Amino acid sequence: MSNQQPIFILPEDTKRMMGRDAQRTNILAAKLVAETVRTTLGPKGMDKMIVDSIGDVIVTNDGVTILNEMQIEHPAAKMIVEVAKTQEDQVGDGTTTAVILAGELLKNAEGLLEKNIHPTVVAKGYKMAGEQAQVVLKELAEDVSIQDKDALKKIAITAMTGKGAEGAKEILASLILDSIIQVADNIDVNLDYVKLEKKVGGGLNDSELIKGVILDKERVSNSMPKKLMNCKIALLDGALEVKTPETDAKIQITDPNQLQAFVDQEEKILRDMVNRIRETGANVVFCQKGIDDIAQYFLAKNGIYACRRVKKSDMDNLARATSAKIVTKVMELSMEDLGNAGIVEAKKVGDEDMTYVKECVNPKAVTLFIRGGTEHVVDEVERAVKDAMGDVGAAIKVGKIVAGAGSVEVELAKRLRMFATSLSGREQLAVLAFADSVEVVPITLAENAGLDPIDMLTELKSRHDAGEKWAGLDVFTGTVVDAWSAGVIEPLKIKTQAVKSASEVAELILRIDDVIAGSGSGEPQGPPPGMGGMPMM
Repeated sequence: MSNQQPIFILPEDTKRMMGRDAQRTNILAAKLVAETVRTTLGPKGMDKMIVDSIGDVIVTNDGVTILNEMQIEHPAAKMIVEVAKTQEDQVGDGTTTAVILAGELLKNAEGLLEKNIHPTVVAKGYKMAGEQAQVVLKELAEDVSIQDKDALKKIAITAMTGKGAEGAKEILASLILDSIIQVADNIDVNLDYVKLEKKVGGGLNDSELIKGVILDKERVSNSMPKKLMNCKIALLDGALEVKTPETDAKIQITDPNQLQAFVDQEEKILRDMVNRIRETGANVVFCQKGIDDIAQYFLAKNGIYACRRVKKSDMDNLARATSAKIVTKVMELSMEDLGNAGIVEAKKVGDEDMTYVKECVNPKAVTLFIRGGTEHVVDEVERAVKDAMGDVGAAIKVGKIVAGAGSVEVELAKRLRMFATSLSGREQLAVLAFADSVEVVPITLAENAGLDPIDMLTELKSRHDAGEKWAGLDVFTGTVVDAWSAGVIEPLKIKTQAVKSASEVAELILRIDDVIAGSGSGEPQGPPPGMGGMPMM
């Protein structure tokens, strides 16, 4: 039997990596992803310039944007990118924190694996530590409500510090807070009702909050008034056109008079539609579909301002802002369906014609209009504003906030170490490794500010041992301060979501001991892992 043929159960071109090799490669890939975004963390974080295959340039320090644009190929690295995406979807901010925490958890797990601690034991310890971390974070958090405008404004300012919007963070924070309070329904905050409109031109300080909606639409006819006051607004999701038959139809005309009658009838239908709009008292019409040329003429003749092909999302926002009802059939339109706005105006912003619907009474949808000197600036400010809005929204929804500047992480690590002493068995080592990993946030903040991370962490720990639970790092002065008093405040949701996502992905990657890749799957040929799209430095 010695010359028995070997049995192949996989195709020839399949690559397979097993045991410690698979774990080592996956952990290395995850660490590389974390290292990529690590330098962007905090007020002194640096930006990345990403140039895509067609030469478009993005300059940002937003973790999820960087990872999305890099087109990462490695399967384990993609899992870390998913952490950033989840954080973005759930909170809108804290993506870099979540990614570097996942990277650090895997880095510290590697040390335990080398001591021959089984991966499932490490994963179990991480799970216990992650669950305990959620409990500790909830204990540490302070209450906040939509009435605490000062605290909410500090959250917005904290989110924008160190980002492209920092130059005008006070103004933007006030605008963000006003917009969210305006659209909030008690603790239910739907950020979709705050429309972000951005235009190049002017400076950040020219940004404004419009109590209404800005549409990137022009009026359909130049004969229409440019500006109207005390507007009655009709919202139509049907077309102001004569309906064409659903199926192919043939109209046979044998006499020129019949042709004229046909044209006259078409005109009469359109005239009746416009007369119906005029009779209700409407002087502004927003139509989701088309408006016939003849209808445009009649609307202009009656002094009615009209826009066509308005997006569905804009129609919904207009309905919330003006209290109008969206009507499908024009002939069913009544006075009760109309909304109100103080001003509807056609404006040219840069080289684009836009329509402003503003000065609405208690609008439940508003527009934040962001201005900036160049396209890159405006794009980065928009990302910063979205982060800040997500933070303020999360703080109002959950009703809990914590201090930032690394303070909550140091306190969490301290309490996890106390929790570890209550455990027996090898899981205790994994919980201690988890506690060490959490400290990556203050360490990174110190590194990015050019400070000595060991000195800073030692001082932070001693202040926390003395009972100062909000002692954090002031990266501008290089000293330890009370982060709460310094106004560095973040929503609890950022921390709980980052810990949850990072610990879950670390457990998942640790359990993988076999990587089987078919041909063309982009599986790396061994370390260092390939990160498709961009070379890793």
